[in-house]
Amino acid sequence: MKNKGRKISKIILVLMYLLCIAVNVISWKSSSFSDWYAENLFPVFGEFFGRITSLVGFSVGEIMIAAGIVFIPVSIIAFIVFLILKKNKRKKVCKVFALVYAWIICFIFTTETFGAFSLYHCSSFAEKNGISQNKHTNQQLINLADMLIEKANQSATGTKRNEKGEFVLTADPSEAVEVMQGLGKIYPQFSGYYPKPKAIKASYFMSQQYLMGIYFPFSAEANYNKLMYPMNIPETVCHELAHTKGIILEDEANFVSYLACINSDKPDFVYSAYVHAMRFALSKVRQACGEDTYHLLYSKISPEVYADLLGNYDYWQSVQNDDTAILDSKKVAEVSEKATNASLKMNGVQDGTKSYGRMIDLLLNYYEKELIEWNT
Repeated sequence: MKNKGRKISKIILVLMYLLCIAVNVISWKSSSFSDWYAENLFPVFGEFFGRITSLVGFSVGEIMIAAGIVFIPVSIIAFIVFLILKKNKRKKVCKVFALVYAWIICFIFTTETFGAFSLYHCSSFAEKNGISQNKHTNQQLINLADMLIEKANQSATGTKRNEKGEFVLTADPSEAVEVMQGLGKIYPQFSGYYPKPKAIKASYFMSQQYLMGIYFPFSAEANYNKLMYPMNIPETVCHELAHTKGIILEDEANFVSYLACINSDKPDFVYSAYVHAMRFALSKVRQACGEDTYHLLYSKISPEVYADLLGNYDYWQSVQNDDTAILDSKKVAEVSEKATNASLKMNGVQDGTKSYGRMIDLLLNYYEKELIEWNT
């Protein structure tokens, strides 16, 4: 019976690997297949895992990663010990350990394939929703940055401030679910069930990597950094929840998060989105239009928004300059940047982490008519 069970296990294992390989190959070759999968099967996959992991208040994905970090060295030691103690059964020991690792890798490969990899090759959000994809002038880019600065300045007045004039988060991050469901009234894709957003326990380690949030395909969870400057939290949680609805590209998740937040009636979310988008727009202006134009626009930022930009900058710098941390923050950030960049490029995102900033291209097209008339 044991041999029969192992044989069945191996057959299932091989079939799972072949299925994942086939899905990845077809996804790369056919955006139509990826679109069909994202619309029909991914919601089932995401909701199934999401409902299970939402039963607990902690991040299951974080626990799984921590367990994996412990398991690898422990299993290697155990493997060596068994090889020493079981001299006459070394071949069997090797087979058992190989099978265990094969199943672990299969789980990772399967959940990554169905929870992320196949989604990278969908038609763009703009294509699916009739948003133009025109090229724009530098003047329209300047107009966009100017508009976002004005909206950030206005929305800042509706947020709570501490004695330093810095933003104080009054909304619960879990309200992001309601915010995203509100966007579902405009774009039906975002209606329905969402997993519970969860703060990462190891948020300081996230800060060392300049990470504000993370989506775990193997647990279908939207996670966020609870230690970062609080202004970032509302937009970040919506960004990660966008991933749970099949929006896997970072620029599109930024854009969807922006739309969800600004269309809500929650001041913290509105302000978080406008400042986040404003920073991307100003960065783009600096690259395309030069320092003089950038500084002219920057001078229009209100004291409240400026206090938050400074507070945000000071937080990230304090982490990078912390010489008491177990791991060197600068090295952690460097490794994380390279790993994220490699992962994105592996999935066909040729500009890697720079793709985050393409949110501005989506905004330029979304506000196309308004920008032509802005400041005229």
